Amino acid sequence: MPERAELEQAVSRALRRVAPEADPSSIPRSADLRDELDIDSMDFLGFITALHADLGVDIPETDYPKLFTLGSAVDYLETATKGR
Repeated sequence: MPERAELEQAVSRALRRVAPEADPSSIPRSADLRDELDIDSMDFLGFITALHADLGVDIPETDYPKLFTLGSAVDYLETATKGR
């Protein structure tokens, strides 16, 4: 199971793939990533795809809202990678 810091880094890497100019460390943990980074639904799907490629976690479409903020994305991934 990845450590929380590793999951935070994975989220940052995935965000930089869809918004290369973004500085994930400057985004408030409870802010909506779509608004903060001005990304559309295709960019958000790219973010999900990047997380899947990096971590091997399947994220069903019904769970996408659980990844709208930095904090909730890391929390979700922490739960999704338990037992790995």
